[in-house]
Amino acid sequence: MTDATLHAGQFATLLIMAVALGMDAFSLGIGIGLKGIRLRDVLRLSAIIALFHVIMPLAGMYAGHFVSGLLGDVATMAAGVLLLLLGGHMIYSALRGEAVQSIDYRSSIGTFLFAFSVSIDSFSVGVTLGMFAADIVLTVLLFGFFGGLMSVCGLLLGRRVSQNLGGYGEALGGAILLIFGLLFIL
Repeated sequence: MTDATLHAGQFATLLIMAVALGMDAFSLGIGIGLKGIRLRDVLRLSAIIALFHVIMPLAGMYAGHFVSGLLGDVATMAAGVLLLLLGGHMIYSALRGEAVQSIDYRSSIGTFLFAFSVSIDSFSVGVTLGMFAADIVLTVLLFGFFGGLMSVCGLLLGRRVSQNLGGYGEALGGAILLIFGLLFIL
């Protein structure tokens, strides 16, 4: 394959993963938005979520580089299993109907916990991508952009729609990660 084809394939893969991971922020944003949220809080919370969607996969990628050196050929299988578990957990959470109602997003601690909780899966995916030496700058820019964008969309949409859509968004993100996990294993 040509170098351009490899870059295009990596970009498409990272783009799909960024959207899938952003679905978690989107679905939880709908739940917060349903409670009523000011536009200033939407922007503040989304900016922090975007920042966490940069920091968490970056930390995961550095951990993945380390793990890849230790595991060698087993890294591909471990990465696939990790994505399968993460995607399965996202689908399970969506079907179970877990809500983030105990976190007060307006407090500093609440904002941190909310942003951390919707970004933790980015760390796991970052570990996987680190095992494959994915482009770090492209990864964190895409993950940060879509994490922030999807949270803005979810928070704003949550002001206008029913709560049921949120679970579907998280389930869709989980299904995408499951598919990538299967592709890595097979």
